[in-house]
Formats: sequence, C-alpha cells, structure tokens
Amino acid sequence: MALKKFSPRTPGTRFRVGNTYAEVTTDSPEKSLLAPMAKTGGRNSRGKMTMRNRGGGHKRRYRVIDFKRAKDGIPAKVSTIEYDPNRSAYIALVVYADGEKRYILAPNGLSVGDTIESGANASPSVGNTLFLKDIPLGASIFAIEMTPGKGAALVRSAGTSATLVGKEGKFVVVKLPSGEIRRIMADCRASIGTASNPDHNQQVLGKAGRKRWRGRRPRVRGVAMNPVDHPMGGGEGRASGGHPRSRTGVMAKGQKTRKRNKPSSKLIISRRKK
Repeated sequence: MALKKFSPRTPGTRFRVGNTYAEVTTDSPEKSLLAPMAKTGGRNSRGKMTMRNRGGGHKRRYRVIDFKRAKDGIPAKVSTIEYDPNRSAYIALVVYADGEKRYILAPNGLSVGDTIESGANASPSVGNTLFLKDIPLGASIFAIEMTPGKGAALVRSAGTSATLVGKEGKFVVVKLPSGEIRRIMADCRASIGTASNPDHNQQVLGKAGRKRWRGRRPRVRGVAMNPVDHPMGGGEGRASGGHPRSRTGVMAKGQKTRKRNKPSSKLIISRRKK
C-alpha cells in the first residue's frame, strides 16, 4: 500500500494523508454478494441510545465475506481486489473451479490471477487456509477461528498477523498482535499471511467532516461537562477532572476489567502487553 500527502489547497487537505488504493483493481462490487445495511444511530431494538456519538454517515452495503473458508480441495482464482467500507482490510473476489464466487479477506501480497485453496491438503502459501495443526511453526497467520467451523474471529484488521509458536496436543499456541500468547484448538482454521492494507493506521483524515462521513458524531470530553453529566465534570476553572474514568464510572489507566473466572482464562498463557 502507498500513502499520499495532499497539497494544502484547502484547510481540509493541509494535514491529510490518504490512501492511494494502488492494490484495488475495481470499484464495482459483485452484486450477488451484496446485502443491505440498516443504520441504527447507536440505538438498540427498543430505540434506546446504547452507543453515543453515532449517526449519519454515507450509505453502505454489506459485502458477504466467507470467513469459514470451508470449501476444501477446490482451487479458486482471484478475480479482483476490492475496497470494503465495512472493514479496514481489503477483500478479494475469488471464483472457484465450479463457478461459485465468494469474497474473502485479502492477505498482503495477493494479486489478481493468483490461485488459492483451503483444506488439509493445501500448501502453506499466502492466501491458503489450513487447520492450525497443519500449519508449520513460525508461520504468520491471520483470520483465525476460535471455535472449529464458526468462522474467523481473530486477527482480521488491516496489517495484522499472529505467529504460530507451538503445538500442545489438541491445542496450538499462538502469539496474537496484542502480545497475548494463548492456546487455540488445533482443529480451528487460519489463513496464511498478513492482512492486507498494512499502512491503514498511517492515514490522517484531515478534517472533522471525513469523520462524519464515517458515521461518527462529535464527542465531548468528560472534563468539559457538568458534574451531573460525567464523573470528571465540574470544578472551578479548568479543573483536571480527577481520576480518569468513563461516563459510567469505570476507571481508566490500568484498572482490570476482565472477569476473574472467565472460562477462557485457562487458555491464556501470557497476557497482552501493558
């Protein structure tokens, strides 16, 4: 991926650093794999606002992604690399030998014309999906399942990858991008490589309007509120606000919020970096 620095022809482009989308090959999605997306504005099924600072934004359509990659033994050819407004990584349209089309998460380095495959007999090359027990140690992987057959849940963001560091019976040991080292069932699947669009986090929007296009409304700092509105509000002058905490009183800056007896704790070997 390549970034471009915009000339300051307007205030909004003075600090903007954008994406060139050099890897993207088309701007027309596959119509058969599109689904409608309804806006919620941060409201739940009863109309109550459960997530603040949401609303507006450009209309989107959902791209149906094959997170399971369970079509084993049938090779697929990459037709296009596309932008997906619903995620940070790119997606790839693949056409299987039997004619079926599916969207997959595109790994970095995958290009049009490449052939990918999944299953126990697939080779550990970029874009292929294998069972964790069949992946060689030290390999970079992404789109990792947590429950066999449920579909990829871990390491799906742009530019992320995990490392397979060990195998222990029916489990494998994986080092995640956060630094956490944990066990995952060996019958789960993962894709070989690194998620595409690695420089996604280097972009600078440049103006508040671009945030509004993404459906994000302005966020008011807690210290700027009144005591009735936020635990850090109030005070004479520009008060610091006291101990950093959320609107609901959950302490920030290092307080542990993970449940003590969470079942998956026994699978975690080393917690993420602080």
